[in-house]
Amino acid sequence: MSRNSASPYGVIPTARPPLVSHARSFYAARRPWRVFFAISGLSLPFSYAEAMARIRHNLNYFRVNYALVALIILFCSLVYHPISMIVFLVTFVAWIFLYFYRDDPLVVFGRIVDDRVVLVGLSLVTVVALVLTHVGLNVLVALIVAVVVIGVHAAFRGTEDLFLDENEAAEGGLLSVVR
Repeated sequence: MSRNSASPYGVIPTARPPLVSHARSFYAARRPWRVFFAISGLSLPFSYAEAMARIRHNLNYFRVNYALVALIILFCSLVYHPISMIVFLVTFVAWIFLYFYRDDPLVVFGRIVDDRVVLVGLSLVTVVALVLTHVGLNVLVALIVAVVVIGVHAAFRGTEDLFLDENEAAEGGLLSVVR
């Protein structure tokens, strides 16, 4: 029988397994760029501890936006290397289908793959593919620039107006298990 096939009793609706519907809340969500670039959200952190807390929170909250920023910086570093740019565009297609525009969590061999694992895997594949095209120094410099840009934004972007749902807060380690 197919998923929604007719039986002697009519059409049997099929529901998503609870694990998939629960995991749906864990896959990446791009935040609006107007929130990301909001000038009113920028402020100096009072201490090193506050800066680190902001970085942890913002890296979790804006992770898809930060991935796009890093990819744009990496793409701009390849302007004078056409073969590397073609390789990058091929890997960018993988980014689009596996990370940015999927509606359901990624399932491999019947297991749901965490969004962070997809992010790290695609990052490694992209860097290795570009290093194999002999633009290792360009990739290294672009990644250093991306880390600095993302780190500065994450440290100076206030978190008072950024709200995580319960699943995102637990995933980012923001909830305490001590009562």
